[in-house]
Amino acid sequence: MAFPGLAERVADVRARIAAAVARGGHGQQVTIVAVTKTHGPDAASAAYEVGLHDVGENKVQEALKKMGRVEVPVRWHLIGHLQRNKVKSLERFVLLHSLDSARLADAVCAFGVERGRAVDALVELNLSGENSKGGFTQSELLPEAERLALLAGIRVRGVMTMASFTATESALHRTFAEARDARQALVEAGHPAEELSMGMSNDYEIAVEEGATMVRLGTTLFGARAK
Repeated sequence: MAFPGLAERVADVRARIAAAVARGGHGQQVTIVAVTKTHGPDAASAAYEVGLHDVGENKVQEALKKMGRVEVPVRWHLIGHLQRNKVKSLERFVLLHSLDSARLADAVCAFGVERGRAVDALVELNLSGENSKGGFTQSELLPEAERLALLAGIRVRGVMTMASFTATESALHRTFAEARDARQALVEAGHPAEELSMGMSNDYEIAVEEGATMVRLGTTLFGARAK
């Protein structure tokens, strides 16, 4: 096997997630999205073999190259920024986690209308205030939520956010709770927003305590990224 001990690490993660769900009291089901960026296609195949059928990639081109070399039927998630001129690549992904601007939303909508099937997407939120992160602020979310409800080519399934890597535990709880509130705002605006994609290898247990339904894990599963 390409990643020795992967099955044991997945079992440990699942146990930690179950404990975090119990602590948080939200009772949600949690999907592990195995982040395979910078690893070869063998990472996606290895994930599938140990029961992780959802795989996340940051870059369209890297993902497309791997897709042709992965024979098992994983579900591909695009978790990184999407350029507007690459929206047609969404045909190959089950979920876009990073709907981060109104201009991108318009382009994604046009593609969804063109193909006759709405694109499933998560609204990316920038709750940490870091300029290096994309996404909508809380104040931008409500007007955008109302506008997105009019776009037939997009189905908003929830929100995605990333916390600051230097955040304290209390700050992490606050950020993830704000994302949960934002999802509720989307629901109230009429969206089928069931998903909360938040939490990575360094903070996923806190994210789950606050209601995460998807966690994006790379290093925890596959070790340090290849250079």
